[in-house]
Amino acid sequence: MSSSAPSATPAELPRVSREVRLAAVPQGLPTAADFTVVETPAPVPGPGEVLVRNRFFHVFAALRTLMGGGVEGAPFPPLGVGDPLFGAAVGEVVAAAGDDGPRVGETVSHWLGWREYAAVPAAACRALGEVLPDPVAHLAAGWTAYHALTRTAEVRTGDTVFVSGGAGSLGSLAGQIARQLGAGRVVGSTGSAWKAERMTAELGYDAVVVRGAGPLAEQLAKAAPDGLDVVFDNVGGDQLRAALGAARAGARFALVGALSGQLDPELGGTTAPVEIDSFALILKGVTLRGTRTPEDPRAQAEWDERFGGWLRSGKVVFPHERVAGMDAAPRALEEVMRGRHLGTVVVEL
Repeated sequence: MSSSAPSATPAELPRVSREVRLAAVPQGLPTAADFTVVETPAPVPGPGEVLVRNRFFHVFAALRTLMGGGVEGAPFPPLGVGDPLFGAAVGEVVAAAGDDGPRVGETVSHWLGWREYAAVPAAACRALGEVLPDPVAHLAAGWTAYHALTRTAEVRTGDTVFVSGGAGSLGSLAGQIARQLGAGRVVGSTGSAWKAERMTAELGYDAVVVRGAGPLAEQLAKAAPDGLDVVFDNVGGDQLRAALGAARAGARFALVGALSGQLDPELGGTTAPVEIDSFALILKGVTLRGTRTPEDPRAQAEWDERFGGWLRSGKVVFPHERVAGMDAAPRALEEVMRGRHLGTVVVEL
């Protein structure tokens, strides 16, 4: 996937491509049976587009919201039956319709994953270069975590930070990033004991609260006896309520995800209701801020540089699992919805 890869000639361009489509609206959490892998004519890049052969794509739980009809104001459209899935992908440019944008042989990232070949507007591709030691690391959710912890909640030296959903694609990096930004104590949450053990052994968490192992409020009080300064909330629900109870005066909450709603089989994936005590917000002076990662090339470059340095030095690791082949992708999504993996799940083609 280096920039020195040979250019494809028209005769070498693909005639067919395979992709994953939504076969049925899931009833409850999606299963592999709700999707189908189909063969389709390979796309032909039009003016201003490039043809990308995807090498990796990200499997992420937020797809359930799109299958459920989407949420007004969200950056992505809903998915209907027969639609191909989409998401972050890394691949190699194999053809271009013009001279502008990425060149043949370059490695790029874009948002038309879940297919072997994608015709992508050149402006929607990001040339990756070698800023990270492994191209697959560009599928890490670290940029979102970094933005939330530096711009939204602004971690300060010595802070106690709580990361809900600390073993997922976001949380597995958020805890490590918080530590690099100067946090004095980092606490996470997860739904299983084996993940909790890996979080403390491999991801730098000082303590982990486990959903179902006892009242969350009591576990948090033990894990963070002096209270919480920063909360990176990827879950909502009971965990958000418990974190608010443990918050210190002036605590900063970055709301980045809603897994409590997306992974609840009784809900449709498009709502994440929670009841919180507004008196606590007022009396403690707590701030709750939703965060969406901006389109900011300069800030993205800042993140890439820091992430690459941390990876090369070993100060941060990128926890991920690679699943081989398009046929395995539907099952991988089912497993992500059921919390069977730690870190980011990537399909490798």
